[in-house]
Amino acid sequence: MRIVEKAFSGTRLQCASQKSYDSLLSALLDDIGRKPVDLSEVASRNPSWDAYSDSVKGFAGPSGFMLFGLIDHGEWTRKAGLNRKAMRVILGNPLIAITMLECDLQSGLFAPVELLLLEEPSDTSSVVYVRPSTLMVVEHNQPLHDAAIILDQKLDALVTKITSN
Repeated sequence: MRIVEKAFSGTRLQCASQKSYDSLLSALLDDIGRKPVDLSEVASRNPSWDAYSDSVKGFAGPSGFMLFGLIDHGEWTRKAGLNRKAMRVILGNPLIAITMLECDLQSGLFAPVELLLLEEPSDTSSVVYVRPSTLMVVEHNQPLHDAAIILDQKLDALVTKITSN
């Protein structure tokens, strides 16, 4: 067995919002959809890339992202005495991801992307996420960097949109 170790660092961002946690979550789901998309099922129904691509486009929200999954950390952490709402949201778009995967298949470790929505004091909220390019680009690869920066911008725009009043 051969293991290759590459150290890298990510950049974590936290964006505060005056919205309540429930309003923030609702704003996000209004954009990316409320039902997770099963990409395996979409792939099985669409044998070619063109057919798959056309089908996937129908699931993307205004931001270009779609919902893949929700993990309600707040639901189970309350049992341990942490009385705050916290939702991990897995979102992405394979048509965006392919622009990075074709440059370096290992970038798929960080696609799709994730957001963590947190309930904050005084009925406010925040969104925490890691800038995708800081996770995906661990060696010099200009095409991957360029594609990942576009993903960063799209994710930043979505977070700005949902956290604004």
